Amino acid sequence: MTEARAIQRSTRQSPYKMRLVIDQIRGKDVNEAIAMLRFSKKHAAKQIEKVLHSAVANAEQAARAQGESVDVDALYVKRAYVDEGPTAKRFLPRAHGRATKVFKRTSHVTVVVDARGGEEA
Repeated sequence: MTEARAIQRSTRQSPYKMRLVIDQIRGKDVNEAIAMLRFSKKHAAKQIEKVLHSAVANAEQAARAQGESVDVDALYVKRAYVDEGPTAKRFLPRAHGRATKVFKRTSHVTVVVDARGGEEA
């Protein structure tokens, strides 16, 4: 089985906050990463957990299409990164008729999973 990936685009959270969470799961086993994300208090953890589940499902589907089987317990997070998405620019009214800019940042989350056994072979 080759690696499987999942991408979530334009997540409404800043890349900085997303990277704080995604750095914790990189290189970990999938089950351990899911447990860490499920019990994290960060809002970004919920979004990243969805992407991780999608990557695991993609790995299972790819293996099924090739007529093979994949052990979910043998999967690990091979690569996980967050890129900056489009920024929505808004204005906030302030005192004395002024306005300040507000940047609503978005993120593109990518998670790649692979089987540990494929590394050793």
